[in-house]
Amino acid sequence: MSESLYTSCAEVLTICQRIKDDLPTLLDPVSGFAPRLRQLCRDHVAELERSATSDISQVELEALRLEANTWGLLQALIPARKTEPGSYPHPRTLLAQNPLTPTLTLAQSIMHASPLLTELVIVREWLHETASPPQHPEATTGYWKFTKHNVMQALRTGSGPREGLVKEFDPDAVNRGDGRSLAADDAGFEKMLTQALYSFVRAGRLDEAVELCRKAHQPWRAASIRGSLLFQWRAIEEEEDEDAEGWQGNRRRRLWKSTCAKAALNPNLPDSERVLYAALAPTPQTFSVLRSACRIWEDHLWAQISILCEEKQTAEMIKLGGGYWEGGLEAFEELPMPTEDGDEAEEEEWEREATAALETLGGVNVDDGPPADNAFHVSQLAIILNRTTPLLETFAMGLRDGIYDPESLEYPTMTRFFAHLCLFLQMIDITVPPLATQVILEHISRCSRSAAGQRDLIAMYAGALGDNAVERYAMFLTSLDLSVDIKERKLALTRAREHGLDVDRVAVVTAERTIEKAFELLPQLKAPLPSIIALQTPPSDEEMLLLRLNRVDDVYGATYNTALEQATSSGRVALARNLLGMLPIELASIDEPEDLATEYLHYRQFFNTWELLDRVVACQSLEVSLMNKDMRMAWLNDYKGLIDQTYEFILKLLTSDWMLPEQSSAGVDRRHREISFCGLHVMLYNSRQHIPGNLKVALELVNVVADSRYKLYDDFLHEDGRRLGEYLGAVRQAVLAGLESGGSDPFKVISS
Repeated sequence: MSESLYTSCAEVLTICQRIKDDLPTLLDPVSGFAPRLRQLCRDHVAELERSATSDISQVELEALRLEANTWGLLQALIPARKTEPGSYPHPRTLLAQNPLTPTLTLAQSIMHASPLLTELVIVREWLHETASPPQHPEATTGYWKFTKHNVMQALRTGSGPREGLVKEFDPDAVNRGDGRSLAADDAGFEKMLTQALYSFVRAGRLDEAVELCRKAHQPWRAASIRGSLLFQWRAIEEEEDEDAEGWQGNRRRRLWKSTCAKAALNPNLPDSERVLYAALAPTPQTFSVLRSACRIWEDHLWAQISILCEEKQTAEMIKLGGGYWEGGLEAFEELPMPTEDGDEAEEEEWEREATAALETLGGVNVDDGPPADNAFHVSQLAIILNRTTPLLETFAMGLRDGIYDPESLEYPTMTRFFAHLCLFLQMIDITVPPLATQVILEHISRCSRSAAGQRDLIAMYAGALGDNAVERYAMFLTSLDLSVDIKERKLALTRAREHGLDVDRVAVVTAERTIEKAFELLPQLKAPLPSIIALQTPPSDEEMLLLRLNRVDDVYGATYNTALEQATSSGRVALARNLLGMLPIELASIDEPEDLATEYLHYRQFFNTWELLDRVVACQSLEVSLMNKDMRMAWLNDYKGLIDQTYEFILKLLTSDWMLPEQSSAGVDRRHREISFCGLHVMLYNSRQHIPGNLKVALELVNVVADSRYKLYDDFLHEDGRRLGEYLGAVRQAVLAGLESGGSDPFKVISS
């Protein structure tokens, strides 16, 4: 999906969310939410059609057109549902006040008395607006000019009329059943004309259809079309109009309608003409004729709604006796007074019948265009039936179950529409299912996340998730690649504040989710204890994930504890030391809260022990075979001094309350003492060649482990005692090293 469309949608959402308490502005027919999105879709379609280099498919273009039409439907229907209807007199009241009330005024009163009829009329007008552009036949210079030319030629030559050609020129000449017809060119023009007239009627452009008939020199067709107009006479209405020009419309529309129905059902008429009359006066009897002209799903919807509206108006007019202009004075002789209970029962019954008729459109077969089960057609039908909640729940279920292919061409358009529909309904206080809304907004966040440069939309969609907003936006921040620099992360976090999210909370949750993600990827802690002399491998991507978390501490505001624990527990001491080095130096002077200050001090002490061990290893590496006696003596003194210093420092920590379970966080802290202790043992063991007494010191550390005062044995008993086995293996190596000088007494080293 084009980045420009995402950006434009973001701008509209931002503007409308600022005025979400101003319902009239949100529902404004020009600057409201739905009209803005409809215009964006239309502009985008026009832009893509103009672009010769665009590789967008017709499927995507059709999806955008359907989305634009659906926003138009919402704009047409929602204001009528969200605003209080006006007060209109009942049709019987109008007739009681003025028996000469025109038919058009009665029809308007009938419409206002039925909320569903009002909405169906609105939908019919929307279908007129979104209909395909009407056809325009070729211009003609006369009435049946080719047929006229043939007849005149025969009269001049005296050859007699051509066989099979009409002899009369009245409109019914070809329908008398004598098998005569027009000249081929005129017959072709007649067919194109009636098809064009149908397309004008389908688009609700009756005045243009009338004008087309006049240009084709067929005024009787113009009169037939104008017969559909209801009778109107402003001068005799209650409020006189000084500019009124007399009466308009058809005073005998009932007779006209029955004539149109007969014409539509007449098999002797051409199919195109029968369809035209069926469209002018739709009835259940002529439905099969009208349906034969329906090519796309919208045509079927228009035909069904036209019949429902026409039949409802006709039924109500019959109950009124047709009024004076249809029924004469007899219409008032037995006019019953209205009863609320009776009217409500009839209205409910009609609503059930109308709903059942509309529901059949969900499975209608179409010849062209998207099928009835297209997501936008399903949406349009659900909006007309006022079933947006089941619509959103069904779509969300499909997203959860993986019914919709994220790689399909319609998926971005479809998901974006449903996300914006949720937001729109929320803004105008129409109830939406919270779980379905959450699922849909999560998926549109993924679509935006996959669009390069569209990360600013994630906060907007996440902000609409309510209680789950922080969690979803934190998941987005966690998903950012390692390559994303700190400036981009800061900007991403700033966007959260712009859309009403708690930045501090987002930062904390992001840190938590980052750590969880790293833990899922990191291997279990089953590696042997780290060596103090071996070089450690570079950090893995998973370890870099933890490192990244700490690198942006000023952005995410997270603690380092969990990352440090993971690094040290896995033996990645160098990495853990780098993490601690990233902490602000001001932490060293902070005393509150006490538990965190103590934990920070413990970490510092732990890394001090490792630094001492590193210095011992570095000093040991300085030994070379070409040293003279003085140099070797100096090196040995430094080496022995460092070992003694390290031994005293570590032993002091281990025999104090440093990182005891009751003094610090339980769990991974015992790993710190374990690493320090084993590092001390290895240091003493490795120095035995130069300082033989250190082997005895290393073995005597067993007593420190066993001493209940220090509880070091607890550090070796977790993970099924595996760590204790490793330590005992190191002790065994030291005992065997004591036998290298001869003898068979394993305790000789200790007793000497």
